[in-house]
Amino acid sequence: MPTRIPTPEDFNHLSPSLHISLVFPEVRELTTAILILFHGLGDSEAPFTSFPRNLNLPGVLSISVRGVSPLPPALLGQSHSEIAGPARHFHWGDDLTLSPSTGDLESDPGFSKAEYLVLGKLVRETLIEKCGWNTNDIILFGFGQGGSLALGLSSRIREGEKVLDITEGDKGTSSCFKGSVSIGGPLPSSMIPTISTREKSRTPVLICHGRSSESLNEDDIDLLKKEFLDVREVKWKKSDDSMPKNRDEMLPIMQFFAERLRG
Repeated sequence: MPTRIPTPEDFNHLSPSLHISLVFPEVRELTTAILILFHGLGDSEAPFTSFPRNLNLPGVLSISVRGVSPLPPALLGQSHSEIAGPARHFHWGDDLTLSPSTGDLESDPGFSKAEYLVLGKLVRETLIEKCGWNTNDIILFGFGQGGSLALGLSSRIREGEKVLDITEGDKGTSSCFKGSVSIGGPLPSSMIPTISTREKSRTPVLICHGRSSESLNEDDIDLLKKEFLDVREVKWKKSDDSMPKNRDEMLPIMQFFAERLRG
């Protein structure tokens, strides 16, 4: 089917299961790619609405997505009686469990609900089937747990997709995204296909982290290289995995975006 620019009304059927915020390019008719953004654990889509405005990527429709479940009040140090108004802190996992060894939240809580809503309803049902886009028109960007989701979806997309055959002259659907960026989020093992003969994902990946990252280690990078054909690692001078705060930290991300948008 012909590709058309999505309208806000195209996403109405997602609510209330999935809450999104749209940022269109200055000239909507020149939209050529889609950027889907996933916030970190305990945040919301609101900060990731201003982020694409600051990026101002030409011809890119940005879709900031809210986590699929609110954080329990206890994890916020609050009781139910202390919370007024709608929830403002969300996560992407199926569950919230503590590691018996560290006492921290498990980094891989399962992402089946987020996969169903984002990959199934938002990407395949809305952007592809309703609006005629291809997964190879879509870039994923995530921070922390949202970065893990971006990598996980880029891994899972290998399953159940028809590989694009340009010789047939049919746009079809490809088995990869245009690109995937994770800030400090490792690939969840639960989102790696279990087929032993699986091929590596063809989605190009950029993983950014601090020099003393608490979320990513050499084994996590090795796993990415085992599961993806194209993995670029950026180790910042700062120690932590916080969002980029200056030009030097943002430069490799912008270079990756520019390369993928040209492609």
